[in-house]
Amino acid sequence: MSETVLPDSARRVADAAEAAGLAITVREMPASTRTAEEAAASCGTGVGQIVKSLVFRGKESGRAYLLLVSGENRVNEKAVGREIGEKLERPDARYVRETTGYAIGGIPPIGHAAQLPVFMDAALLAYDEVWAAAGTPQAVFAVDPKALRTATNATVLSMAG
Repeated sequence: MSETVLPDSARRVADAAEAAGLAITVREMPASTRTAEEAAASCGTGVGQIVKSLVFRGKESGRAYLLLVSGENRVNEKAVGREIGEKLERPDARYVRETTGYAIGGIPPIGHAAQLPVFMDAALLAYDEVWAAAGTPQAVFAVDPKALRTATNATVLSMAG
């Protein structure tokens, strides 16, 4: 059986997962997985099982924060900012790429260019398996959300508004 050659960005995710002790298989899907709805359709799962990896910037500190959010939830920025300790703002695509090493639509929960504090949506822990982006808009991987929380050292919060 031949192994699929992954794009460099997806290979970085696979390598980061291995280094973090996560046993995953990166899969390239035939259709886009850029949005939670597209990813759910491609993966044959519910939208709630899709991990949205969203980067926010602290308004006062300028520090990047990674939020791992269930695909069915929108981030309550004010509430999450209170939990984190500063107001959050949405950065532009350039800042996201420079901080993570990935373009929006393919941001994985691991393997970033910079070490980021990670916060995980408590709703993801209701599932036995969740699906996350793996560095490109068509690459994904399935993972146990508890293992993902451990690998990312995520603080669990309620993200829904």
